[in-house]
Amino acid sequence: QVQLVESGGGLVQAGGSLRLSCAVSGRTFSNYVMGWFRQAPGKEREFVARMHWFGTVPYYADSVKGRFTISRDNAKNTLYLQMNSLKPEDTAVYYCAASPRYSIDPRDYEYWGQETQVTVSS
Repeated sequence: QVQLVESGGGLVQAGGSLRLSCAVSGRTFSNYVMGWFRQAPGKEREFVARMHWFGTVPYYADSVKGRFTISRDNAKNTLYLQMNSLKPEDTAVYYCAASPRYSIDPRDYEYWGQETQVTVSS
């Protein structure tokens, strides 16, 4: 059974930091692109960041570029999203996901984590 289990969300003040983790099990994603998405109340799910499981070149949404860093630890089968300089507009539920394509469209992602809440207070 494929599982993507997220952790690390929480409540933080504006300007603070959080690190999200996504532990992967049940299969290998060596040929997959791993992504982070988020969805704020009343809004559509939006792309945040992605990188190939064995890649070195990440890609970010403009809204998080320079503040967020996607990374992974292959030995631990874990994907991370380091979020710095958080803003109230970063408040959302965050998801990790896996896709066989280099895509920012959530419809191209086949596997999804269960979500983790990030709340940034002003």
